Amino acid sequence: MKKIGWRSRLAICCGKLTSTWIRRLHRGNGGTLPGYVARRIDPGILTVLSGMVGEGILVVMGTNGKTTTNRILCEALRAEGKKVLINETGANMLNGVISAFVLAVEKGGILKADYACIEVDENASVEILPKLGPDCVVLTNISRDQLDRFGEVDLTYETIKSAVQSVPGACLAVNGDDAFLGFLLAECENPRVVYGIEEEVFDVAARSEVLENAFCRFCGARLHYDLVHYGQLGLYRCPGCGFARPRPDYRAEDIAREEEGYSFTVEGRTVGIRTVSPYHVYNTLAAYGALRSVGISGERFAKALGSLDFGNNREGTFTIGRARVQLHLAKNPMGFQQKLSMIRSDSKPKDLLLFINDRAQDGRDISWLWDVDFQYLKEAGSVQIFTGGARRYDMGLRLKYEGIESQAVADIREALRRLTNKGTGNVYVVVNYSGLYPANHILEELMEEEKGGGHFEADHRSSVS
Repeated sequence: MKKIGWRSRLAICCGKLTSTWIRRLHRGNGGTLPGYVARRIDPGILTVLSGMVGEGILVVMGTNGKTTTNRILCEALRAEGKKVLINETGANMLNGVISAFVLAVEKGGILKADYACIEVDENASVEILPKLGPDCVVLTNISRDQLDRFGEVDLTYETIKSAVQSVPGACLAVNGDDAFLGFLLAECENPRVVYGIEEEVFDVAARSEVLENAFCRFCGARLHYDLVHYGQLGLYRCPGCGFARPRPDYRAEDIAREEEGYSFTVEGRTVGIRTVSPYHVYNTLAAYGALRSVGISGERFAKALGSLDFGNNREGTFTIGRARVQLHLAKNPMGFQQKLSMIRSDSKPKDLLLFINDRAQDGRDISWLWDVDFQYLKEAGSVQIFTGGARRYDMGLRLKYEGIESQAVADIREALRRLTNKGTGNVYVVVNYSGLYPANHILEELMEEEKGGGHFEADHRSSVS
């Protein structure tokens, strides 16, 4: 066991004390401030603690799917009997990552962890990765997200490229179906494994008419897609210079919609996942490829996913009276397009509440709403559409340009009470980051109200089975 110096011990002690006081004062979950305190005392604390991880460090990055993929990695490693450190609060900037390590240290300054599974923000990756020294970096996808913070997607690409080039020994587990990541592999010399899907799984509503990456970075020719899954993900090739999608080492095959989720095979093993969202096939496949890259067999992988909650507190189902309410997070064009596809695939009449804010964690710039193909809501069987949040009028305007009627509401609680009491009984709530916790809280309270004697009145326009 490696010994640590007095400065690191003091940093750990002060970080833990900070976390204790935050919780006692009920000022949050203490996910970042302990790391800030520890780093002020010992700027090298992350390098010290990451060096104490016994077998390996896996980092997950990408615009969509980081948190879910990281949790899959963690659960699969625990199924192998490994002790795993994870930044499960989702605090993925430098201070949040340091906090996860500091709070995992036991008495005597001992960090007992076989593996660390760390979600890392793309913008912070250049600073974090050299300090962590990961064995594997999982890259899920690259698309526009919080334009005021990340800038255009080309800037995100360059940041990620610099980050992975700073750890040349780290194996890259890359979604080869993402053209951006295909280019990244061609420009980096890291060892790599590639995963992908070659079957047509996603319906037309999952795709956007706006491709994130329409042209070849090497010769400028327009990329040709033999199949588009969604966003810029698919089977692509350049007719100009011959650049093409890398051949996957791990493929999801025989993908099928099951009663409670999806199933697929990889390396001849059948994997079942409990989720209504097909894009979680990518997240699961990413975790599988990463584990194989660090020498973990796939024997226990499927069993580890048996009870995994793919909602990850970012989607959930609530029963309020006789109404079924589904809550989903959508924070960028690619993610929102997937939610529209899911809503459209539900053939029953439904009501929608689209909740859009522009707080710091959401991104102040919401112009990305114009890159989402909301036209598919016309085919979704929507009876009532409410828009809420600070940018409810922007959301309503975007729908108006598609010829879709909506009603702006200021009181979200009253809107949800109305939809659950006198609506179709089938309600979808789509929110961005800052609306997630309030919506969860309101829905939980409405459930409790119903248990205490509330009632449900079915709307004459539909029936609820």
